Amino acid sequence: MAVVKIIELVGSSSSSSDDAVQQALADARQTLRNIKAVDVVSTGLRGDNLDEWRAHVRVAFLIERVEQ
Repeated sequence: MAVVKIIELVGSSSSSSDDAVQQALADARQTLRNIKAVDVVSTGLRGDNLDEWRAHVRVAFLIERVEQ
């Protein structure tokens, strides 16, 4: 039986909301294996000049079982 864990991340980019999503996924891939889905919850502009894109995402990945 597979168990999936879901975490929430926020990526940022100065170029686009799509790039902000990709940044969040790239960071997740550095520490997570078996990523199965990424859902974009929201995107928006932030910063003093509204010049920074942010993407709130949910990342689903399989939990690995340790053999004993």
